[in-house]
Amino acid sequence: MDAQLLISGVIFGLSIGSIFFLMAIGLSLCFGLMRIISLDQLLYYSIGAYITYSLSLATGSVWLGVLGGLVVAGIAAFAVERLVFRRIYERELTFSMITSFGILIGGIGVIKFFWGVVPRPVPVPTMVQIDIVGTEVPVYRLIVIGIAVLVYVGIWLFLNRTIIGKAIRAGIENVEHVEGLGINVSRLFTITFIIAGALSGLAGGLHAPLIMVDPSMGLEVLAFVFMVVIIGGLGSIKGTLISAFIVGQVVSLGSLIYAPLAQMAPFAIMLLILLIKPTGLYGSTLLKR
Repeated sequence: MDAQLLISGVIFGLSIGSIFFLMAIGLSLCFGLMRIISLDQLLYYSIGAYITYSLSLATGSVWLGVLGGLVVAGIAAFAVERLVFRRIYERELTFSMITSFGILIGGIGVIKFFWGVVPRPVPVPTMVQIDIVGTEVPVYRLIVIGIAVLVYVGIWLFLNRTIIGKAIRAGIENVEHVEGLGINVSRLFTITFIIAGALSGLAGGLHAPLIMVDPSMGLEVLAFVFMVVIIGGLGSIKGTLISAFIVGQVVSLGSLIYAPLAQMAPFAIMLLILLIKPTGLYGSTLLKR
């Protein structure tokens, strides 16, 4: 493997890892605070991609489309939280997972109704490339990586420097304690769900120019996103970022070495990490209501 191919592979891995992070962070936040497995986050990812497609087609601006996708995905998440999840927070974890998967499948049907089943292309907002050690690297992939890092920093500041964020972080550690302090936990749940959905929508909007947008795109990345959350540790933001980059690199470099490795290697790494540390890299052993 020559140096140029290696550098291209690393950049590709970081960019796809960034997309995985933006999707997985919603799953991690929802489990950490509400103790639910919110597979419907992958629906908001698809919504973000399709809104990006539609708005970029209507306005000629992909960035406006990405912003619109983020907003619409957040609104959709708000509606689902109010109409569905608010009624089942106290149910078993398996019930929330099955319910969220049902929402995902139902949402795919709605997407097919409005946009059809034919894959849709979204133009890359910038075709500029820069030279990195003799390798031409697309600037757009670097922008995606930069946005993911900024989101991580923003979430960290939100959770550690704002009153609402500190309440959410405290709820992740012990939701009963937060309720005992008189904090409106229901409102925290709603805020967290909106943030998670909006970030999933952002992931879809950013990923859209790099792939063909199709109704089942959420299902296609489901296994990888779930692996990211498991490897990083359920409820851990830091772990989610690190594991997303690990999985992204394994997928990218594995495909360069031997194509089936892109599918097999992440599972092998997940099993290895869980054998050594059953809660994931940064997961807490105190994840209970």
